[in-house]
Amino acid sequence: MNACTAIVGINWGDEGKGRMVDLLTEAFDVVIRYQGGANAGHTVINQFGEFEIHALPSGVFRKGVVNVIGNGVALDPEKLLGEIRTLQEKGVSITPENLMISDRASLLLPWHRRQDVLEEERLGEKQFGSSRQGIGPFYSDKHQKKTVLAGELFYPEILKEDLESLRKWKNLILTGVYGAKPVSEQEIEEWLRDYCEPLKPFITDTQSFLLKAQDDNKRILFEAQMGALRDLDFGVYPYTTSSNVLASYAPIGAGMPGVEIDRIIGVVKSYSTCVGKGPFVCELSGEEAEKMRQTCGETEKTHHRIGPFDLVATRYGVKVQAATEIALTKLDMLSSLDEIPVCVRYRYGDQEFEDMPFPAILGKCEPVYEKIKGWNCDISGIRNWWDLPVEAQNFVKLIEEATGVVVKWISVGAERHSIIRRGQT
Repeated sequence: MNACTAIVGINWGDEGKGRMVDLLTEAFDVVIRYQGGANAGHTVINQFGEFEIHALPSGVFRKGVVNVIGNGVALDPEKLLGEIRTLQEKGVSITPENLMISDRASLLLPWHRRQDVLEEERLGEKQFGSSRQGIGPFYSDKHQKKTVLAGELFYPEILKEDLESLRKWKNLILTGVYGAKPVSEQEIEEWLRDYCEPLKPFITDTQSFLLKAQDDNKRILFEAQMGALRDLDFGVYPYTTSSNVLASYAPIGAGMPGVEIDRIIGVVKSYSTCVGKGPFVCELSGEEAEKMRQTCGETEKTHHRIGPFDLVATRYGVKVQAATEIALTKLDMLSSLDEIPVCVRYRYGDQEFEDMPFPAILGKCEPVYEKIKGWNCDISGIRNWWDLPVEAQNFVKLIEEATGVVVKWISVGAERHSIIRRGQT
């Protein structure tokens, strides 16, 4: 088993990273969330039930695993505390022994979510499709040095002074730019009391803990949020998240700048989905989209745009994530199809691209499809590669040939162990 492994998305997010982390944590000692915030969710189904995890690392369900929220995370006290209490009510043990929050993580402040909503409303038809969870304003403020670190909660006099200065500054923006109601001192006091104080037992010097864990040869798993095409620098800009989701950022966002990641598992679904605005070349619409949603079990609550498997996007995602292996999820969802369309190229005017073109032209690109034969039978009970229908094997091999990376994991159901493991894993 490799000492340091990252599990990352190689498309637009929602590829099934949470279920892979939940599965693999049986072989790890530490799980770290290293970027992002509560703006995306990981779905996990296990003996405790079905959960949508937004703020916590997905390893919290495994006894003996230490979960760390790193310095690169947008720490939303309200969302995190709510999630902790929800899981505790379901019988999941969450204590300072199995959950640690970096004292260098910056706090997502009460006005960030409000500003996010106001800005999207101001943009109108040109909005970016923000989750409205305050992530954009948070990272903007963090880079302006206008947030506070979680560790400041232990120094209330300094914290009060800093928050008051930030509150006055932010109110100039809320009232002057948006004509909105200012944030009051009382709101900040209540926020600190209700959401921040209960989290103090979890806040610590995680860097020291992690460096010792590395020295002790502990097995460490880095958990990413969203997918490669939402990365701030390498995604479909400007329709990206506001943080770096790539595995290469994991050591920085986790607080272990010198660590080397030995293994990068890139997760991708057997079809394409996209939440939010921006170019999505292989997107289906109308009856075609609705039929595929029903086929793939995509419910209305997910609000997913949907399309066939995209080899262009997947090849690019594998490259920028530097994935060493692929986990293919939801292969069972294609089992009823006689033919399976696959987007093999993009067409822009008289040009065709097998590799991802410059983001600015994606909105004008059209998909070029090829169809492969489906297997048209239930595969949800299969656990061995050689028991898969040859047509399903061919679909997997097509992905491997296009990306140059082996598909080592194939999920054929939502449950934790509905998985086919290929070779040495």
